[in-house]
Amino acid sequence: MNIGLSTSVMQRGRSGVARYVLALVRALLPSAGQHRFTLFVLEEDRPLLAFAAPAMELVTVPERFRPPVRDILWHQTILPRLAAQHGLDVLHVPSYRRMLRAAPCALVATIHDLAPFHVADKYDWSRMFYGRVVARRLAQRQNRIIAVSRATAGDIHRHFQVPSEKIEVIPNGIDHSRFQPGNTAAAKAWIAARHGVTHPFFLYVARLEHPAKNHVRLIEAFARFKRESRSEWQLVLGGSDWHGAEFIHDAIRRSACARDIRCLGFVSDAELPQWYHAADAFVFPSLFEGFGLPPLEAMACGCPVACSGRGALGEVVGEAAARVDPEDIGMMQHQLARLAGDGAWRAALRTAGLKQAQGFDWARTAAATLAVYAGATALGSRAG
Repeated sequence: MNIGLSTSVMQRGRSGVARYVLALVRALLPSAGQHRFTLFVLEEDRPLLAFAAPAMELVTVPERFRPPVRDILWHQTILPRLAAQHGLDVLHVPSYRRMLRAAPCALVATIHDLAPFHVADKYDWSRMFYGRVVARRLAQRQNRIIAVSRATAGDIHRHFQVPSEKIEVIPNGIDHSRFQPGNTAAAKAWIAARHGVTHPFFLYVARLEHPAKNHVRLIEAFARFKRESRSEWQLVLGGSDWHGAEFIHDAIRRSACARDIRCLGFVSDAELPQWYHAADAFVFPSLFEGFGLPPLEAMACGCPVACSGRGALGEVVGEAAARVDPEDIGMMQHQLARLAGDGAWRAALRTAGLKQAQGFDWARTAAATLAVYAGATALGSRAG
């Protein structure tokens, strides 16, 4: 097959979709001898995908198409012509915001979540309209849609009215060569030297997005835990500023335990396993997720996890995580206190998490994705 993949939604590598794209491309590399791959890459993102050349062709997209509206227009007007020029059999767009209306080849899209239907005020009105109305019409024109979880597949069928037979559930994977148990003492020493974190700590890795990622309630729960326990535990937040980040920074400034809350900013892929190894517990109280890679990565590294069950999170972490109601601050406080005070429970969660994480692997994800490409291609191409 001659396969095309749009990568322009990677946001310079600092998003969950970027993690998906980069991991999928790596996992597809062994198939490059059997199939031809063409990656459409924004100019400044080329270094992120340099590992794929020369096994895959990288087609540069000018930087002027990076802004969202221009990127959408590029997908609808220029990408179909490029698909014809490169003789593509199938074109994969890994984001519902960039799905094509038509192309001279089969169309596959990955939908990671339908958060606009679940989280009020997640985006501004224009993005909410696009996600709820425009994307629904585009989804119905795809040959196949990949959903990263059963929960997301159900949402696609329910909210976008896409027939179930056109939806394939393919979970995200874990790179077990990177995310695996490590030397906790060495990781703690490295983090103490580099970042000055010297006490036990809860780690939360998610972009600083309000209200969707629920940092403000977590900060309040942590403050209550500190007030009642007088514990030395700290809270470390890793992630770039996003929509509503100012509310999170304000909550930290106003918190009585502000000096025990650390904001790291974006955590690079190279450093991320170190943080999972050093953390004494990982917390993920998100209001909604279409999958939720960070808690699964933490589990693979042997870090005990406390997690919301919203969206697909319950499906992903199973019974291997302590469950929290993300809207119940008292419950969050209780789980923080138990995690901090019960070493045996943390050990049990660590064991259960390691077992749960073994069920996810990018090689299996890539194989299933190739099968979707083949099925879409067999249906015949759409008229451009």
